[in-house]
Amino acid sequence: MKKHHTHIFLIYTVLLFFLLWNLVSFSQTQSTKIIASLHAENHTLEISQKIVFYNYSKDTLQNIVLHNWMNSYSHKKAPLSKRLIEDYDKTLYFAKEKDRGYSKITSIHSTKDTIPFIVEKPTTDILRVVLKKPLIPKDSITLLAKYTIKIPNNKFTKYGTHKDGYDLRYWYLSPAVYQNNWQEMSNFNMDDMYSYPTNFEVEFQLPKEFLLESNLHILSKKEGETNTYLLKGKKRLETTITLSKNKEEFNSYDIDDLRIVTNFKNKKIENSLAKTITNRQINFLKSYLGKYPHAKILADKIIYDKNPVYGLNQLPSFFNPFDALFKYDIQLFKLLSNLYINTAVLTNKRNNYWANDGIQTYLMLKYIEKYYPEKKAIGKISKIWGIRSYKIAQLDFNDKYPFVYQFSMRKNLDQALNTPADSLSTFNRKIVNKYKAGLGLVYLNDYLGANIIDQSMQDYYAKNLQIQPTNTFKKIIQSKTTKNLSWFFGDYIHTNKKIDYTIKKVKTLKDSLLIEIQNKSNFTAPISIYGIKDKKIKYKKWFTNITDFTTIKIPKGDFNRISLNYEAKYPEINLNNNWKNLNSSLFNRPLQLRFMKDIDNPYYNQLFYNFDYAYNYYDGVILGTLLTNKTVFKKKWQFAIHPTYGLKNNKISGSLGLKYTLYPKNYKNIQKLVSGINFKSYDYAKGLSYQRFTPYIAINFKRKSLRNANGRYVSARYLIVNKEVNQNSNLLDPNKYAILNIQYGKYKNSIIKNTALNFDFQLAKKISKLSFKAQYRKTRKNNTQIDLRVFAGTFLFNNTTTDFYDYSLNRPSDYFFDYKYFGRSESTGFLSQQIIIAEGGFKSIFDKNTANQWMLTSNGSIGIWRWIEVYGDVGVYKNNGFDMQFKYDSGIRLNFVQNFFEVYFPIQSSNGFEIKQDKYPEKIRFVVTLSLNKIYSFVRRGFY
Repeated sequence: MKKHHTHIFLIYTVLLFFLLWNLVSFSQTQSTKIIASLHAENHTLEISQKIVFYNYSKDTLQNIVLHNWMNSYSHKKAPLSKRLIEDYDKTLYFAKEKDRGYSKITSIHSTKDTIPFIVEKPTTDILRVVLKKPLIPKDSITLLAKYTIKIPNNKFTKYGTHKDGYDLRYWYLSPAVYQNNWQEMSNFNMDDMYSYPTNFEVEFQLPKEFLLESNLHILSKKEGETNTYLLKGKKRLETTITLSKNKEEFNSYDIDDLRIVTNFKNKKIENSLAKTITNRQINFLKSYLGKYPHAKILADKIIYDKNPVYGLNQLPSFFNPFDALFKYDIQLFKLLSNLYINTAVLTNKRNNYWANDGIQTYLMLKYIEKYYPEKKAIGKISKIWGIRSYKIAQLDFNDKYPFVYQFSMRKNLDQALNTPADSLSTFNRKIVNKYKAGLGLVYLNDYLGANIIDQSMQDYYAKNLQIQPTNTFKKIIQSKTTKNLSWFFGDYIHTNKKIDYTIKKVKTLKDSLLIEIQNKSNFTAPISIYGIKDKKIKYKKWFTNITDFTTIKIPKGDFNRISLNYEAKYPEINLNNNWKNLNSSLFNRPLQLRFMKDIDNPYYNQLFYNFDYAYNYYDGVILGTLLTNKTVFKKKWQFAIHPTYGLKNNKISGSLGLKYTLYPKNYKNIQKLVSGINFKSYDYAKGLSYQRFTPYIAINFKRKSLRNANGRYVSARYLIVNKEVNQNSNLLDPNKYAILNIQYGKYKNSIIKNTALNFDFQLAKKISKLSFKAQYRKTRKNNTQIDLRVFAGTFLFNNTTTDFYDYSLNRPSDYFFDYKYFGRSESTGFLSQQIIIAEGGFKSIFDKNTANQWMLTSNGSIGIWRWIEVYGDVGVYKNNGFDMQFKYDSGIRLNFVQNFFEVYFPIQSSNGFEIKQDKYPEKIRFVVTLSLNKIYSFVRRGFY
């Protein structure tokens, strides 16, 4: 018996020892001591740093990885520069040396070894220090580093030097986290360095004209020729420093035992009111999350500017539909909630961001719900007569979250919440995935009830203020409910599957209703069914496991409408098919006619009309009315009826079209499939019109990554053209023809280098053609461009007797009626000088410039200063019965905006020295694009 007790005692002793050992080990905190001296004349910092690194893992470490992010600004091939290029930002790629930053390591030593450590060749902003002696688990090592930092210009990432001082973040060497392997990461301008909580002690020496502010405590300040600040902070994830010559830049507010220091201001908000708002926000955050673990928050405006409230920041200053108080309040809350969460909770924000982002978005929704429930998504505009009746004017401010996420879903641009942050498109990283994460928590909160999500957030915040958190948000939520949440932590988090349920039919019985529900997607999730009367909820219940067609029985009640997801508590790709009227009526959804486009209103069949205008030389000013069912969101079926009237020719013309768009769910390689028919009729010459009827189909293939603008497509169309011809003309051009056109294209776009390939096949009764086009454009070191283009085309057969279908050196006949010519048939005058770069792509005009057998041309230009370029074209072509012809031309190109606004001045060509020839102004060519779709595509590059 005693022996048994002895065994139990030994077991408990071992367990207690093991527990105490782990507590002692994990109570050890990394520490960093920095002595930094600023030399403002050359924007450098001289730094001595002492790092105490603990091996918290179970592995023996052979090396230590240090993040050295200040060196990420050092050259154009650094990961940061490549990342900015993907975001269509070339400032760092072409930066001058004086604006770049770097980190020059003088030495790294150990207190146990005077021999310098071996430092492997760095990956620009990551150092791998090879240890002389392996570091065993639970042991520590002290590193002593000396290095010089050149502070970069702040135009790259908003951190760095500017006219009033310096904003420093990630400015020192920081050990990476080791969890099974080194969690090393380069600087991608995402402000997400993953670091252990660290005890900081910083001594900062700087010229006396600068004032210092930091998220650390300022313990003392010694004044003299230079000012010396002593800073300290315990268990901080990072330290930020602001050096400014502006004495009034920061305000500070003491709220209980927490000090808020901020330079986020609004001139219309007095300091006393700002303090009241700040106090309310901190108490709100405390009520949901708990007490902030530190005694100071530095709320830097830069952090807000890089993570703004979208929809507020993008508005011009002269047009602001929101009052100053609301705008300041919600913007400051976005900033403070970001810091309250992300500077306290240790997590790898690059690989596991959804919980933190979801909590912040959830709190944003709750804050608006509590203090601004009446605010509309478009602010004061919603009250304007003529607008207030629109569905978009009725959206509450919080409705923008499901609205934006639905926009992304409809375009098939959304990405899974477990996608690494550096693999997300900018649109998804900054907006969509944050919204999806927050909406997911709203979804769970309503489904689980009992404030389980609120309780889980408090536990998550409290239990993850430690070195290596083990209490994930998933584990905490699951521990508080017996409901199956595999659908949420499975498909909702790990895929971009869409929720889409619809009510197929409702059958009324004596005391109950039979509701047939269809799951139209491959995502099975809980859904809520509502009974509605006069827009009031009379009945609500959650149902689960509806995988296909399911009939649900509910009791009859005092309601006349059945609806799914009435309160939009979960994000659904289509809300238009979610309800049925119980009262018999001819139309379940009546017709609603609206001026201009609106968002989807699920209770109406919407029809929109709009007035527009256009111009061509033959119709003159064209006034038209557009009638369509197209809303802000893409519909599967869209139609457009567009009658127009030309004021010059006094003729009715126009177009109409029907289009079907499908985003396939079961085809991994297809992004979008579009098919349809269209018809249009306009004048193409004085007194002569054309009609074109075109059935078509096109497939856009998925990009390998939404972070790049690469793509592939294939399309097929059959064009049937009937055009009027001048009976007095001797031309033998066909007036009726039909052509099959098949194209395949591939392109790779970036702000530095673009390439595009296109294959075109045409087949008609009398001709068949095959052509190839390749384009290459690159921006050079001096920020000028090299532009190259090659075109090759051949007739497979040609049984015509006119040049109507011939290849052209400089102005194709455009028998497809595709090109946006202002004066399509003009051969003289200003409108004839419009050029659309197609086929031969020449700028000079030659007497014989068409080919009925084959053509091969090359076009190129090279920048000499800004938008001024030198261009040159060379080509050979052949006509049946004639020798091969060679042509060339050259001149000056003013490339203001590529493909949008360009001007060409011919100088030397096969025609001779063109400047000295007669009527030189008539030889100047121009490119002008007025297409709103092209302008929109140009502006959104790098965002999604």
